[in-house]
Amino acid sequence: MGDQDQQRHDRDSAANTEDGAEDPGDQADEEVAHRRILRGVEDRLARLRSEPGQAAVLLDVDGTLAPIVARPELAVVPDETRAEVERLAGRYALVACISGRTGEEAARLVGVEGVVYVGVHGLELAPEAAPWREALRPFAEEDWPWLEDKGLSVAFHWREAPDEDGARRTLEAVAERAHSAGLEARWGRKVLELRPPVEADKGTAVQTLLAERGLGRALYAGDDTTDLDAFRGLDGLELALRIAVASAEGPAELREAADLVVASPAELLELLRTL
Repeated sequence: MGDQDQQRHDRDSAANTEDGAEDPGDQADEEVAHRRILRGVEDRLARLRSEPGQAAVLLDVDGTLAPIVARPELAVVPDETRAEVERLAGRYALVACISGRTGEEAARLVGVEGVVYVGVHGLELAPEAAPWREALRPFAEEDWPWLEDKGLSVAFHWREAPDEDGARRTLEAVAERAHSAGLEARWGRKVLELRPPVEADKGTAVQTLLAERGLGRALYAGDDTTDLDAFRGLDGLELALRIAVASAEGPAELREAADLVVASPAELLELLRTL
């Protein structure tokens, strides 16, 4: 069975496991399916770590390495996670953080040398995005208490809004105006992000980073909608592992597309320690 077939097989098994969990009468079948999923993923994890010089470890930052907090500026990557990323950077051909933050901010937050940092969901690797800075300026000047100006995109957070439904309705109107200006509007975990309408995302960033180094094996871990693009960026590789960091706010589609789901950044850290 090829790796792509194996991945589809594992994801089908995951779906079967979830179905079984809803029916106590199928508990035995669920346990068998669960063992099958773990065995398939473990085989690929073993192959990944067997030749680290031929492989990449690619990571989202917020919600993946750093637990989600009320405001982006409050985020912290735990010291033990930082130490693990540093270890991996000395072992694998490529360790990269592909973040919604700017690359400079991601580098400051993670704070590990030897890691490649790509910001604004991959837009920093797309020269064609730069001319759209002017169209984004009026939105960067909006009167919004939790606005994040990233230069190539503008993010409107509403995690701290006293009326989240009302905040979302207000931002839906902002999204409409952005569409009229030719921009894209993307929704994530309590955030609306406005960005240029260019073919650049975390998936294209993944493909560029791997192609530049001639790598055909990679693991990617993320927690939000934009990480689905990164998952797709692994398509066609000799060996691919897609890890979803689950949460109540995270998209169900990410869990469904993943080869393995972990429950938190702390649980992801335990997985990284095995690499």
